[in-house]
Amino acid sequence: MTTAEGDVFAIRTSQDVVIVRQEVRARAVKAGLGLVDQTKIITAASELARNTLDYGGGGTVVMEAIEANGRRGVRLTFEDHGPGIADIELAMKDGYTSGQGLGLGLGGSRRLANEFFIESRIGEGTKVVITRWK
Repeated sequence: MTTAEGDVFAIRTSQDVVIVRQEVRARAVKAGLGLVDQTKIITAASELARNTLDYGGGGTVVMEAIEANGRRGVRLTFEDHGPGIADIELAMKDGYTSGQGLGLGLGGSRRLANEFFIESRIGEGTKVVITRWK
């Protein structure tokens, strides 16, 4: 699906997480990101897609090719309507997990992105936006 903001992909199964990684790779290449930057945004996208599925019960990602001030990049907006995150600051700390993971997903994704935004409301869901610039 294409919207004014970008292409929307559903995250409902593990196969969708694989598709997200493939699509992010294609968009990173098209934006001209180097191999290191491609790897960073693909890794972050994989972590966030997995979180969307595992903790949010599924959701969507909007993928955008962006340009600003002569730079090109890729922006990804992950959204779910799951239980939300009670303590975002705690959830961002390495080693913290509310499940069986290693607790590196959110904090690691923040370090891999040039820009990172998160908001969450209990009972309503979570939104994470990451951007990687060339």
